[in-house]
Amino acid sequence: MSFRKWLARQRPAHVFLIHGARRFSYAEAERQSNRAARAFLRARGWDAGPGGGAAAPLTPGATVALLLPACPEFLWLWFGLAKAGLRAAFVPAALRRGPLLHCLRSCGARALVLAPELLESLEPDLPALRAMGLHLWAAGPETRLAGISDVLAEASAEADEPVPGYLSAPQSVMDTCLYIFTSGTTGLPKAARISHLKILQCQGFYQLCGAHQEDVIYLALPLYHMSGSLLGIVGCLGIGATVVLKSKFSAGQFWDDCQQHGVTVFQYIGELCRYLVNQPPSQAERGHKVRLVVGSGLRPDTWERFVRRFGPLQVLETYGLTEGNVATFNYTGQPGAVGRASWLYKHVFPFSLIRYDVTTGEPVRDTQGHCVATSPGEPGLLVAPVSQQSPFLGYAGGPELDRGKLLKDVFRPGDVFFNTGDLLVCDDQGFLRFRDRTGDTFRWKGENVATTEVAEALESLDFVQEVNVYGVTVPGHEGRAGMAALVLRPPHSLDLEQLYSHVSENLPPYAWPRFLRLQESLATTETFKQQKVRMTKEGFNPSALSDPLYVLDRAGGAYLPLTPARYSALLAGDLRI
Repeated sequence: MSFRKWLARQRPAHVFLIHGARRFSYAEAERQSNRAARAFLRARGWDAGPGGGAAAPLTPGATVALLLPACPEFLWLWFGLAKAGLRAAFVPAALRRGPLLHCLRSCGARALVLAPELLESLEPDLPALRAMGLHLWAAGPETRLAGISDVLAEASAEADEPVPGYLSAPQSVMDTCLYIFTSGTTGLPKAARISHLKILQCQGFYQLCGAHQEDVIYLALPLYHMSGSLLGIVGCLGIGATVVLKSKFSAGQFWDDCQQHGVTVFQYIGELCRYLVNQPPSQAERGHKVRLVVGSGLRPDTWERFVRRFGPLQVLETYGLTEGNVATFNYTGQPGAVGRASWLYKHVFPFSLIRYDVTTGEPVRDTQGHCVATSPGEPGLLVAPVSQQSPFLGYAGGPELDRGKLLKDVFRPGDVFFNTGDLLVCDDQGFLRFRDRTGDTFRWKGENVATTEVAEALESLDFVQEVNVYGVTVPGHEGRAGMAALVLRPPHSLDLEQLYSHVSENLPPYAWPRFLRLQESLATTETFKQQKVRMTKEGFNPSALSDPLYVLDRAGGAYLPLTPARYSALLAGDLRI
């Protein structure tokens, strides 16, 4: 993070951060983080205050958890912790009760900084937090609760001079400097170890994308997510640009913000671009300066609609995992691709696609016990060799958490590969396309069904605005049947006849959705990923769901309303799907 100090000297007056009406230069950002560092250093040896538990002193390398929204104070505290030789842990802001306590225990947090506006919802958790021996800070004035002091007030009383560099100097670039939690969509979040090396690599992200120091980058992603903090903020620092930070994304406000601040680069994730193309046309979307759109999770249909409506602009789709040792980068701009498997790229960032058995949930191995590489056009599990150049640091909380992410004896005895858990396809031109997550792909009628393939087919219907495809268990049937949650595009209505005709013409029979569910909006995570696990658990019982449901009648060649009578017939085996 010493790069910040260099920027503060080279470009002291250049605007680093815009948040609402507030602007901060690189020099001011350096001063704010210096004050925070001194406050954390002074806090070594504290007690927990009236009503608090006994808190052990902070020692070099101790972990302080941040439970904050995306705001400038998040950055000053993060940078200050790094300067003080302490580790930050970015806790997802929505966590409470058991999942919150799990995260704090797993990363070994000794202190917690939380937003004052979260205190009311966190009050039931405070006894357990104090029992853990955590020192509690609020990032702002808070006088209602004993034992919680204002870390920003403490920092403001400190000098803004730099702290000695030796306090934050690592012994190795592989040392852990930060914890970022995985999304926890299929279980409790895991604390991924982030090394100094990864921070250095992320500094080059925007330079690789073709951005420069005069760019203005629009960032409306959670800072507890790698895309927001490491790629967005650290990547911006790497080129000395300006970042417009939003605490929450607003599709209706987006183009007004771009006009107001002269935004030239937009970083997206998940469904953000879809939200924008689904907005009604506005005057603000004309004459904007956005030239580069960078991120991950952009579906091909949205890609084309986005460029057609808001272009000319360049879209750069990327792929990577918080804890992963492999990343791909669509430097050619090929629509729908996440990268290209050129010889040179694979030499610098080695990876392979191997055959995967959806039924067993394991890679396919030959008679020698080794994995089998896929052919062009064949979906495969993305894996990357673990080496000193491409390390996997794993998760805090115990080595057992790492085991599912490592594959051994992949191509030769003794080798170790990182298992991304994602299925990709490499075509005959070397373009890589995301296929599905291994946990999302399901098996029906003896065939593998990729949720992304089904979703893309349904999204091409003019009356469909959004789709979430997942598999559900049907009594008396092996595997999982496809179910699609649909949001209709106003002012259209659902045309079941056209939908059946469309899926029968564009998808193989085993991939046809067996169930449809109409919704007003699709549930997403805080990082704008679709909620599939919850939808799978909710199933398709019309007596338990208020949304309109439909079922495929194979014999009649149509989708029919799923009534309680038809539901009973399905369970009895009298309705063929």
